[in-house]
Amino acid sequence: MPDMPELDDIMPLPQKNEAVTAFLKARRSNMAKVMGGAGPSEAELAELLSIAARVPDHRKLAPWRFVIFEGQARSDFGQHIGAAFMKANPEASQDRAIFEGARFMRAPLVVGVISSPVACKRATPVWEQQLSSGIVCYNLMLAAQAAGYGAQWLTEWYAYDADVQGALGMNAGDQVAGFVYIGQALAPSTERVRPDVTAKTSYWGI
Repeated sequence: MPDMPELDDIMPLPQKNEAVTAFLKARRSNMAKVMGGAGPSEAELAELLSIAARVPDHRKLAPWRFVIFEGQARSDFGQHIGAAFMKANPEASQDRAIFEGARFMRAPLVVGVISSPVACKRATPVWEQQLSSGIVCYNLMLAAQAAGYGAQWLTEWYAYDADVQGALGMNAGDQVAGFVYIGQALAPSTERVRPDVTAKTSYWGI
């Protein structure tokens, strides 16, 4: 694996890469519920996060951050998810609370990507900063799958729950861009319906 570029390195010009094109043509999320095994090592995770951060970022603000859940931390944070669910659904059964609290146990590694817009003198639009955060989630998925792991980008209800957001240490204006589940894919995915790109495409002036 080549080293990451250093500041001011001359970057290569784009070249045709059929392997990357084939990878992108067949890219499909792997369901978190059919993940298992071991997750990335500490060194692998550091590399995945470095790759994830290589995204378009107007004015180089890095308007996002990562929260890592692995090992016991997945179960511990699940207590916050379960408690938040019961607070919002007091009539729910204890079994349902246990189910909700076990969501992060579906994969050996969960990476929370928090959108944290940065105020700057030149006022980069918040929307552009949020878009950058979303691309981080997708880039992390691509990096994980290219490294041989299964990956799925989810939010689910708890991404929008105030108590769960508080447990994540989120500030006003922060949002959960996504939770990226990473692990060994225990079963293959099947192709799903894809949009009719032609129907979604127009040429201005024609």
